Amino acid sequence: MADVKPFKAIRPRKGLEDRIAALPYDVYSREEAKREVMREPLSFLRIDRAETQLPDDVDMYAGCVYQKAHDLLWEMVDGGDFTQEAQDCYYIYELVMDGRPQVGIVACASVDDYLGQVIKKHENTRADKEADRIRHVDACQAQTGPIFLAYRSRQEINEVVERTGKEAPLYDFSSPDGIIHRVWRIAREDDVRKIREAFGKVDAIYIADGHHRCASAVKVSQMRRQEMPDYTGKEEFNYFLSVLFPDDQLMIMDYNRVVKDLNGLGEGEFMERVKGEFEVECLGTQPCRPKEKGTFGMYLGDCWYRLSLKEPVKEGNPAETLDVAVLQEKLLAPVLGIENPKTDKRIDFVGGIRGLGELERRVHTDCKVAFSMYPTSIGELFAVADAGLLMPPKSTWFEPKVRSGLFIHKI
Repeated sequence: MADVKPFKAIRPRKGLEDRIAALPYDVYSREEAKREVMREPLSFLRIDRAETQLPDDVDMYAGCVYQKAHDLLWEMVDGGDFTQEAQDCYYIYELVMDGRPQVGIVACASVDDYLGQVIKKHENTRADKEADRIRHVDACQAQTGPIFLAYRSRQEINEVVERTGKEAPLYDFSSPDGIIHRVWRIAREDDVRKIREAFGKVDAIYIADGHHRCASAVKVSQMRRQEMPDYTGKEEFNYFLSVLFPDDQLMIMDYNRVVKDLNGLGEGEFMERVKGEFEVECLGTQPCRPKEKGTFGMYLGDCWYRLSLKEPVKEGNPAETLDVAVLQEKLLAPVLGIENPKTDKRIDFVGGIRGLGELERRVHTDCKVAFSMYPTSIGELFAVADAGLLMPPKSTWFEPKVRSGLFIHKI
């Protein structure tokens, strides 16, 4: 059962939260991160991506970058830009996008739950990406970006969230992308106890987004344990910063595909190959956003098509029945020669937040064909993780993104 504990958050001083809160570090290129920090000098991105504070010729993975992150963080804390909670609390974090609220609990999840597979993953991590965040967490002596976790909704937690949400929020602001962010503190002893006991009845928690940050936090914990052989398991480094959302609050967007060429095929020959597995309907200039599982949009030339599987996928392995896996198996590999979408540079991925117009733009600039996807469901994510399987690369795109800098967990 899950161990999800309250903590003494380091958080922005009231009035600075909207300036400090930042999108996750990995959604920016180096140049984009630098521009964002120039736009907002207090942005937490300057700590998450401390190379923005150093000359452009400094390697972004140089030791001085991580030392700079440490120095910036604790200068802000010492300077009063952040305050630390006096008691262990949970927090409610609400994000509203296009009028749709998504409400989660900010807390610290257990490293041992991750190691014991109570906290389940659905994708592998890359060693180079892990190494970066390991060094960042280790140098800062703090976790600064919450892991996005999901669990099956529980009424006991919902009741505390609903009641607390009627009070005045601790923070209430809109970010530049139009997302509304609201935070409430859960500090009453009986409410804290109810939430911890309720999570203690949860038998599975799922990583929705943040696999690299999660794996990195766990490895820093293991480093600390080696340095302290008599650790008790109660030390803060045995837990990692998280936002836990009930499954009925989450929305997964489509994660679309663009391919740079037709694998040596002419458009006519390519279309004939596609028709071997799919019914093809020409839609002209009308964009195709799939409305059900087993259907795909395709943009080729100046025309949209709807692709529908001729034969339904047989039930079985939940990872193989995902639409992203079906497209890979039926079209990307056999027709376009994309054998490994994780490493093949001929394929790129476009998050649904960018819209179908971005697929058209890519086909008219640097790509030849694009595919719009029906979103993976949270139920499919749970099924894959429960089976101990992994999803294909770029299967899920979660929106809105939780912000870094609103909550810091000192280890």
